[in-house]
Amino acid sequence: MADDFSTVLEPIAQPDFVETPYIKKLTERALTYIKAGFPIHFRGPSGTGKTTIALHLAHKIARPVVLLHGDAEFTTSDLVGGEHGHRFQRTIDNFIHTVHKYEENMVKRWVDNRLTVACKHGFTMVYDEFTRSRPEANNVLLSILQEKLLDMPAGKTDNPYLKVHPDFVAIFTSNPEEYAGVNRTQDALRDRMVTMDVDHFDLETEVEITKTKSGLNRKDTNKVVSIVRGLRESGKTEFEPTIRGSIMIAKTLNVMGIKPESHNEAFREICRDILASETSRVGSKTNQQRVKKIVEELIDLNTVATVNGKTKSEVA
Repeated sequence: MADDFSTVLEPIAQPDFVETPYIKKLTERALTYIKAGFPIHFRGPSGTGKTTIALHLAHKIARPVVLLHGDAEFTTSDLVGGEHGHRFQRTIDNFIHTVHKYEENMVKRWVDNRLTVACKHGFTMVYDEFTRSRPEANNVLLSILQEKLLDMPAGKTDNPYLKVHPDFVAIFTSNPEEYAGVNRTQDALRDRMVTMDVDHFDLETEVEITKTKSGLNRKDTNKVVSIVRGLRESGKTEFEPTIRGSIMIAKTLNVMGIKPESHNEAFREICRDILASETSRVGSKTNQQRVKKIVEELIDLNTVATVNGKTKSEVA
């Protein structure tokens, strides 16, 4: 049966990707580990750009990409493949008109899933949020990453072992184990990969990404990022606001044509809505009130100035 490449992506550069010195250094380190033959695992809080960096790294490798998203319902067959459907063949022999001869054959159809396709052809596999899948589903990765062999499930008609292509590369992303819906990684699997912890970006990177994604000018972007970072650094929220909050605020301001000025009530309302939402999982009223108070103080007390292209907060 011919391989199905409909789920394979071309390693095309992301048009709005921002590569600051921080991102470039992180990518270069990851490429070094990959050249040494090790899988890469980007681990960090939600909103720190793990998936984007993983796809950027896949672009740098310049091989076709297979993208997987962790799922609690995954089984090994969802990764490797299985028997899906049947093929029937029926023959009718009517050479002698008084004699009717029928012959039917039923053959089960094996279909390779994405992990098998990547291993067979040497593609880059990006397994996003892999710890959302159950550990037993991911056990098949152990022999792939160590012995470079894919142990095929029973039912596969040809060789039960598939030798992994030498160009195969595995890139994983995950949230910390305390996140909801995340399973603990098997020690044996974690031991086979190089884990790179990804935290919130530095100021320069956050400003550049927010500016690029939103279309807002640099001066106004500095103001937005300053407020979001100030809330994050306060340490008083249920969850830390991420760069997604900065992008949401900046993009909304740009679409509505609103200036981030302290006297502009629409701007204050946008900040309150987005940041109260982003920093609470269950919509806690206490968290909402706390966040809104801090945001008001940041808007009122922080005068954001641009000095030599960098942001400086002058707190009264």
